[in-house]
Amino acid sequence: MRRVVLAALLPLFSLPVFAQSGEVDRLANEIESEVISWRHHLHEYPELSNREFKTAEYVARHLRSLNLEVQTGVARTGVVAILDSGRPGPVVALRADMDGLPVPEENDLPWRSTQRGEYNGNDVPVMHACGHDTHMAMLMGAASVLTSMKDKLHGKVKFIFQPAEEGAPAGEKGGAEVMVQEGVLKSPDVDVIFGLHISANNDIGTVSYNPGGTMAAVDPFKIVIHGKQAHGAYPWKSVDPITTAAQMIMSLQTIVSRELKIIDDAAVVTIGSIHGGNRSNIIPNEVELVGTIRTLNHAAREHVYEAMARKVKGIADSMGAKAELTLPLDYNYPITYNDPELTAQMIPTVERTAGKQNTILAKPVTGAEDFSFYQEKVPGLFMWLGGKPLDVSVEDSPAHHTPEFYVDDAGMKLGVRVLTNLTLDYMDANAE
Repeated sequence: MRRVVLAALLPLFSLPVFAQSGEVDRLANEIESEVISWRHHLHEYPELSNREFKTAEYVARHLRSLNLEVQTGVARTGVVAILDSGRPGPVVALRADMDGLPVPEENDLPWRSTQRGEYNGNDVPVMHACGHDTHMAMLMGAASVLTSMKDKLHGKVKFIFQPAEEGAPAGEKGGAEVMVQEGVLKSPDVDVIFGLHISANNDIGTVSYNPGGTMAAVDPFKIVIHGKQAHGAYPWKSVDPITTAAQMIMSLQTIVSRELKIIDDAAVVTIGSIHGGNRSNIIPNEVELVGTIRTLNHAAREHVYEAMARKVKGIADSMGAKAELTLPLDYNYPITYNDPELTAQMIPTVERTAGKQNTILAKPVTGAEDFSFYQEKVPGLFMWLGGKPLDVSVEDSPAHHTPEFYVDDAGMKLGVRVLTNLTLDYMDANAE
């Protein structure tokens, strides 16, 4: 893999870098109104995961207008475009996600969504309640700027517009995992990948990052406890799966609190649903528990897997019951892991673009992102871009995935500049 420490090279090409930054700033200023217009359109007409058909057409039309090599239908509705400089160098991938959520919008905006869609057989409202509209608009803007600067590039840029980041509908597969399976990181082979996620909690003008595990692995699980049914008045005749479930739920919490070195290995084990029984005076045959595991490093993830199986079996045996653990249940995401060497190389670019005071070393979070599937294959850097207006407090800023979710258009120009400068600087540092 072509890898050069960027910081060591800065003195060698500092003048071209700063000259390019000025051109990037000028082009980003010129295109800002278009980026905002694209964002408003995409926000007004969101589509659900694996159903981003009109969204994909809109994105592909813009990419074709730039005379890029465009492929559609990747992982069902994904769009991939390649910008070839005609000169040797690395292949840099930039990624944006495209899907909306089954959330009713409650913002009073001229471009608010009134769209509806079908989610698991139900008619639902649809909203870009996590900022994917801004991600697409910023990447469309970066594609425009980089195309205008084609004569400054060394290598190729691969623009990835990905469906179903929020998860495919029941019975389907989708998202980054399928894009990787279908070869999105091949032909040409990608060297590095960069991604941004807008944040309603972070101030406009800021970029936050964390080297190593920055977002958690996701491992849903299901436990089915089989007991023996009996009358509630005669519990000694039963093998009580409800009592077994209660002990199991409490014991599973000790995996994190007593078995992991919590100063190093942050993790979560959550039971999200319990189903069992139908009357007050009947001890049922069966109880079902469904939950999720979140971990931020591979050792913790492996330990939780082992401990879950050990505790589930041990507690069931001690109660005379039987238990079946399905882990992972139906999907799982790896850790969103920022390659430490790549992060160290590229943070000077972010600091130059956003300002050192606005480039923030952040703590990892236990939310998840399927950008992690790309990072399993190639070094990647995934960062948070501020989208919260400066006159709104963190406490008053609506959360992601809610009807009131809102991020300001003014945050997107920095995103275009960051994506563009990361590409240019990595290419300059790794030109053949």
